[in-house]
Amino acid sequence: MHILRFSDLCANGQARGQRVFIRADLNVPQDDAGRITEDTRIRASVPCIQMALDAGAAVMVTSHLGRPTEGEFKPSDSLAPVAARLSELLGREVPLIANWVDGVAVQPGQVVLLENCRVNMGEKKNNPELAKKMAQLCDIYVNDAFGTAHRAEGTTYGIAEYAKQACAGPLLAAEIDAITKALAAPKRPLVAIVAGSKVSTKLTILQSLAKNVDQLIVGGGIANTFMLAAGLPIGKSLAEPDLLDEAKAVIAAMAARGAEVPIPTDVVVAKTFAADAPATVKKASEVQEDDMILDIGPETAARLAAQLKQAGTIVWNGPVGVFEFDQFAGGTQAIARAIAESSAFSIAGGGDTLAAIAKYGIEKDVGYISTGGGAFLEVLEGKQLPAFEILQKRAAG
Repeated sequence: MHILRFSDLCANGQARGQRVFIRADLNVPQDDAGRITEDTRIRASVPCIQMALDAGAAVMVTSHLGRPTEGEFKPSDSLAPVAARLSELLGREVPLIANWVDGVAVQPGQVVLLENCRVNMGEKKNNPELAKKMAQLCDIYVNDAFGTAHRAEGTTYGIAEYAKQACAGPLLAAEIDAITKALAAPKRPLVAIVAGSKVSTKLTILQSLAKNVDQLIVGGGIANTFMLAAGLPIGKSLAEPDLLDEAKAVIAAMAARGAEVPIPTDVVVAKTFAADAPATVKKASEVQEDDMILDIGPETAARLAAQLKQAGTIVWNGPVGVFEFDQFAGGTQAIARAIAESSAFSIAGGGDTLAAIAKYGIEKDVGYISTGGGAFLEVLEGKQLPAFEILQKRAAG
């Protein structure tokens, strides 16, 4: 994927004295009092901002926060808490600028934060007039927000069409590199783990991966539907019986290529879904009508772990059991440990996946942890992300 990289422009001195507009992803969770409860996204955006400052640019940064109504700014929509945290991280004051579309005063060596971009009329539908106005604010547009790369909005697509130069920031460039390494030119065998409560929400991902991967490990409610498709009993487990044909088609598509969807041979069941529900390990063929499958069994986990350790590339989206409850966490923990110990290049994404990675402390052992939920899933579906598309167009001239 050919795109311009902001790091190259800075290295070549092309950002000195230039007005740089950075679209970051600073959409962080807050409590009822507006205090930031988790600042990973803000910290992840600092290298790009610092790069621009070090290069002698006049720096503008913006992001969305929450789900504001266009044209109706409310105090709860404000990036003020983000500006305060960014000031701490950069060791300098970061002024917050409201009503910025018609002009921003910022000098080389300075950085300002532009108020919530989704409050601007026309942002979500990528209004061309808004995009042109924003493009006039800068000499270089930098997209460093992979979490919004699947949306064609004013600050993610439109401005990139009209700005003098449009490029990818270090965070977005790292995502592109990791995705290319994992999906476009993977070292084989390529193993994908796709788990979640419903086949329907991940069906297009499963169908897309079935054409490319060597093993497709399914987990959670998705695995229950695949077990049902394989003729196994699942008791009162979460599943989607109306999608059995689709599950069978994925199994058949994999088999036709000599690839596999490993079906669990043992499972961990309970009679109720509760934090204190007693867990019982059973053969997959012996699940009772009143059983609920809440994890893969130790035999299955060991088999999958062995396969992961032999992989060349691993793509991970979703825990394979209810790992929030310790008695149903064995499968996810075994998968996580196997990925950590594997020499394969691994890329992981999705909120629950990140929570599992944090729970088992394997952050440093995963090749790349993706910051974008929806964008990561759309990449797995084989879709072209709008932000990638426009940056490629601009790089091609």
